[in-house]
Amino acid sequence: MSASVNPTVRRRRLGAELRRLRELRGMTAEEVAGRLMVSQSKISRLENGRRSISQRDVRDLCDVYEVEDERVRTGLMEMAKESRQRGWWHEFGDIPYSVYIGLEAEASSIRAYESSFVPGLLQTREYAEAVVAGTQPDTDPTAIRRRVDVRLKRQHRIHGEDQLGSLWVVIDEAVLRRQVGGARVMAEQLYQLVELGERANINLQVIPFTHGAHPGMTGTFSLLEFPESADSTVVYFEGVTSDLYLEKDADVRRYTNLYDHLRAAALSVAESRSMIATIAEEFMK
Repeated sequence: MSASVNPTVRRRRLGAELRRLRELRGMTAEEVAGRLMVSQSKISRLENGRRSISQRDVRDLCDVYEVEDERVRTGLMEMAKESRQRGWWHEFGDIPYSVYIGLEAEASSIRAYESSFVPGLLQTREYAEAVVAGTQPDTDPTAIRRRVDVRLKRQHRIHGEDQLGSLWVVIDEAVLRRQVGGARVMAEQLYQLVELGERANINLQVIPFTHGAHPGMTGTFSLLEFPESADSTVVYFEGVTSDLYLEKDADVRRYTNLYDHLRAAALSVAESRSMIATIAEEFMK
């Protein structure tokens, strides 16, 4: 995946560079919007990488920022062109969390907390089918199959050549106990977790019910880090109708600290693996 252009990451890098150029000119987003006769929200969306940017947009912004170096202008224009390409996930139609998939495909490290179900990167096909069908009851079988196919292709990050440097997952015990897809499906899913947890770059911890209240009870989230220093860490929250992405340093520090508390509240990696295996055996009885 890394060998191909990732449009999501290109948009983020281009947006960050355009923000840097604006700040060098000492201009506000409102001032730039006024000069170009567009909305301030458009400038903000371009800078945070949430909106595709055309080469015309880049040209106009370079004019406003008085960028005279042709090499800089050409480089930005090329990034704009690449940012409008289609990622592999677009082959599957309209995927609501496509921005996240683009970020996940480029991330070097992911830390995730989940309280309801096994994270997508670790799901078996049958478990994934049961999750999608159960959480999206109005979805037709064809769409369910398409969503599951995308989910399994995302697992290239843990099964393929371009593997994540680190995947650290903390889950609530409820994830292990909730019988998604039936006892056999759960047993197979949990045995797969045990197997994956033995890999050097995957760490899996469980917060047991006996721990009581913990910070993760306020909601699930993921922290994605990237190999390029220019790409800021992203805090991701999945929503029903829309997703939320936080990139400000203060927000990243807050959720990094919260994640450290979750890891401390959880059983050790070895203890967690033992617990998962025990529960898997219970489902086999």
